[in-house]
Amino acid sequence: MSIIEKAIERLEQLQKASAAPQVQSEPVADQTAGSPAPVEAATPPASAFAAKPDVAEPEVVAPSRPAAAITPKPIGAPVPPARHVEIDLERLQSIGIVTPNAPRSLIGDEFRIIKRPLLRNIQGKGASAINNANLIMITSSLPGEGKSFSSINLAISMAMELDHTVLLIDADVSRPSVLNLLGLPPKKGLMDVLTTPGTQIGDVLLKTNIEKLSLLPAGTPHPRATELLASDAMNNLLEELAERYSDRIIVFDSPPLLVTTESRVLATHMGQIVMVVESNKTAQAALKQAISTIESCPVKLMLLNKAHHSGAGSYGYGYGYGYGYGYGHAPKENA
Repeated sequence: MSIIEKAIERLEQLQKASAAPQVQSEPVADQTAGSPAPVEAATPPASAFAAKPDVAEPEVVAPSRPAAAITPKPIGAPVPPARHVEIDLERLQSIGIVTPNAPRSLIGDEFRIIKRPLLRNIQGKGASAINNANLIMITSSLPGEGKSFSSINLAISMAMELDHTVLLIDADVSRPSVLNLLGLPPKKGLMDVLTTPGTQIGDVLLKTNIEKLSLLPAGTPHPRATELLASDAMNNLLEELAERYSDRIIVFDSPPLLVTTESRVLATHMGQIVMVVESNKTAQAALKQAISTIESCPVKLMLLNKAHHSGAGSYGYGYGYGYGYGYGHAPKENA
């Protein structure tokens, strides 16, 4: 065989040897401890450099709780109001109180008539301009004449107006009854604003499901309620209510005039006062004495309550509520 043929045969053998797959042995796990056998690193193919760059990848750690449990609340998410209360309107209607969702009724018509002169004074359409006309106090000579019942009816009736919002304040701090009549539990209110530093009106106001009606409860009872109602803090509060909320009608359910002195203090700030008179019960002498304590108020109206009416063309109720009003004139006894 010539030298050329031997060279060709040798070249073919080398090509076959290079084409055969080379199996690299893996390191054995149970080698002698302390000196693992060195392993030559095989040169990876070019594609491996593209798939796994020579950079350490961050470690992914699974959360210990479900993702929903640790999702942060988005900033600015709406929070339901904490000072909103639901009044049972069907219950109110069953006890003879005006409600916006009720069909036209006699009690509703009566309070439409009662509120009209008050609204005219608030709108500046009365005989003369009245300071603080939007501050209206509902009171009586003695307890039990129906002032709280009348306050609630008047406030809801006014809240049904298109152009006004109403705030009903339970200012009978010794014997509060507004929330009870509305079927609501006691809450913080007026006394807490006057006694707790930093407490603002907005902190204790209650929004109701009657669209334009808000409530300010009497709040926590206080042994010096009379002094608090006569304090500078109360004066500032009333001025704020009258000026800052000039478009709002503020109705005060006040204590009876002849039982406590709180109502006499409140009366000095009021633009209008409604005296509730119980038919066939309130003595004329008691009424005159009560009216004499509120002479400083420019407008005094009277509402005849629990009056039984009969005959054609008269207003009346099965449970015996009626009305009457006038400017500074006492109704006849037993009228």
